[in-house]
Amino acid sequence: MRVLELFKQIASIPHCSGDTAALRDFIVEFARNCGFKSLVDNAGNILCYRSKRRICLQAHYDMVCVGQAPKIELIEEDGWLRAKNSSLGADNGIGVAMMLALMREGKEAEYLFTNDEEIGLIGAINLGLELEAKQMINLDSEEFGAIYVGCAGGADVEAACVAAFEKRDGFFYEVRAKNFPGGHSGVDIDKNIPSAIKEFAHFVGEAEIGALKAGERRNSIPATLTAKVATRMPLESNEFFDVEAARPFEVAKAPIVPMLLAYAHGVRGWHKEFDIPYKSANLAIVELDAQRLAIQTSLRANSDEALERLVDEERAFFELLGFDVSVSGEYPAWEPKVTPLAQTLQRAYEPYGGASLKAIHAGLECAVFAKKYPDMQIASIGPTIEYPHSLRERVRIADIEPIYSILKGLL
Repeated sequence: MRVLELFKQIASIPHCSGDTAALRDFIVEFARNCGFKSLVDNAGNILCYRSKRRICLQAHYDMVCVGQAPKIELIEEDGWLRAKNSSLGADNGIGVAMMLALMREGKEAEYLFTNDEEIGLIGAINLGLELEAKQMINLDSEEFGAIYVGCAGGADVEAACVAAFEKRDGFFYEVRAKNFPGGHSGVDIDKNIPSAIKEFAHFVGEAEIGALKAGERRNSIPATLTAKVATRMPLESNEFFDVEAARPFEVAKAPIVPMLLAYAHGVRGWHKEFDIPYKSANLAIVELDAQRLAIQTSLRANSDEALERLVDEERAFFELLGFDVSVSGEYPAWEPKVTPLAQTLQRAYEPYGGASLKAIHAGLECAVFAKKYPDMQIASIGPTIEYPHSLRERVRIADIEPIYSILKGLL
């Protein structure tokens, strides 16, 4: 399968968010060899085309690196492709591979490869390339048989304060999380995936904290955690936490555990029409060191108004606890809209069992492009990808060729 072979080649090239230069060079050279012109802007976005620019295909070429990534060892089993001890990068490497395969076949379109989507839609927000196409198909969706016509907006919140410490008596331990699966803070937030941070707070109870480092990135449900805790009662290892005795240390004066217990991580509202979360909050990263306590959260909502309210609530929560709060990485929601392009895609899906029109509780670059190009028709499709942004990420191989055939037919 040509797409799968190209994906395997992409997987061999490091392209973690923030470190994508090697893959960018590969794409530009690949396009040149296929007879396409390439333009690269200051944000690292790549636009490839020949002459016909009626439709734009778009995918981001950075990936969330978890575990041993960017060293990726691919495994095919039971009809799925996954990676050994790392994230896979099917999000959005499969979309990139499809676009490269179409270019190799000489199919004319605008091919837009955006940079650093996973760390705040940076490429899309800072796009310095002009598109001529009036239709765009985004290839960053993760459900075969679904055509997405709307998505959530989001914002990142950081709360920080100076840490003060004091001595305590009791039992002293080092705690390390294990067996947490992780997941995407948007599409997986309603799947009852345990958060290492929230479970830690319940596990240690009335403990006081001497050091804490938890979470991987803002758009991932936290799976890793290490901590130093002081308790009044002995603490023992269990299925999710290893506990080792430690020498005495000072603990933070701040009531960290009660604060983590009080934080409402997860779904905070439901979208009845599309049967998806309407708004949510991910308690993503918590770090306590000798100088400060810092907390990072990721907020999502499927309307701009709901997102604004969520940000206000988040700011008030942390400011009442004495934190300095900053908000960054804001991007708009993409209000659901059924366009002729979406209906065309529905018809193209009919030989493969049909497709439904949906909205998603995750950020897609479609929202940014819809703001930049209000007259552009936009829809998003892709193969089934499970557990993105985690060690369990996998893509269903049988979905890849039908999506590719749909795109090829439209071009």
